[in-house]
Amino acid sequence: MMKHRYRAYGTAVIASAALLSGLGVSGTAIAAPAVAHSSGAASLDSARGGTSGDRQDAAAERRNACAIRALLSRGFADPSSSSARRLAAALVAPGAVGHGTGATSGPEGLLAQFAADRKRVPGAHAVVKHLAADGDLVAVHWQIAPDPRDERRGEAAVDLFRMRHGKVVEHWSLDQPIATGTPASGNTNTMFSDLYRPAKPTKAPSERQEERNRTFAVSAYNTLFRDHDVSVLDRSFDPAYLQHNPVAPNGTAALKQLFGSGAQFPAQQSVISLSDGDIVWTFSQTVGAKPGDPLLAADLFRVDAGLIREHWDVVPTS
Repeated sequence: MMKHRYRAYGTAVIASAALLSGLGVSGTAIAAPAVAHSSGAASLDSARGGTSGDRQDAAAERRNACAIRALLSRGFADPSSSSARRLAAALVAPGAVGHGTGATSGPEGLLAQFAADRKRVPGAHAVVKHLAADGDLVAVHWQIAPDPRDERRGEAAVDLFRMRHGKVVEHWSLDQPIATGTPASGNTNTMFSDLYRPAKPTKAPSERQEERNRTFAVSAYNTLFRDHDVSVLDRSFDPAYLQHNPVAPNGTAALKQLFGSGAQFPAQQSVISLSDGDIVWTFSQTVGAKPGDPLLAADLFRVDAGLIREHWDVVPTS
């Protein structure tokens, strides 16, 4: 859990100046570490949030976060360039596993994803909205944006990276198109904005508090989406919590109505989770999923004063 979390607000395009020098990365690839990993999220230790790294090593987490920012800021703009290939070779292990349909391994696999993103959204910029580093994991919530000033166009994405010895050894990616027009729910919040303001200023949570927030939010998620127990909405959510999924309005009333409607939902649970600052990230799979099965969704929950106050998600459409 990084003591100094990274967050880009509004329309700020991710900056790359000094990132590579801070990482000590030159045009020469550093030696690749041995890659040992599970073949999918379902086999990970979900109680620990899927990390085997040290959640107290803030220095390593900062380095990991800088590496991912460098890949997005320098690699996304022109994935076919020689500079992007050198950077990817320096920061992605040759055997790095890419999860997802059609994903390929190693540095070229990540650059191929960037190229595919740019093909779907011509002229796209990578605009980071939230970023977390926790243990050996880095997660980034970002917009594939044709116009960095407009949060209502392009695609919303969450990418998850496992790091070892400063290199990516495992990677998951989720994205969905940003809906256009006014949704039926009437919710006009964008999929990225930060709207919650506490009643009084609060200091950044300690690492111990971040871990309490993680277990709290994961428990709330599993109680609702695995156990379908709507009473958790009264215990763990602010009744007026801010919703960034356009399908639902702000507040818990819509969720109570949805889960109380008698509709049948497949049980799903968090299998990977991170906590950084006041935001907890969960990555979910269907209960009983096999190793290698895809992640269903990425959810971000802002936790303050013992309640979930704000929520973002990315749910792939296929």
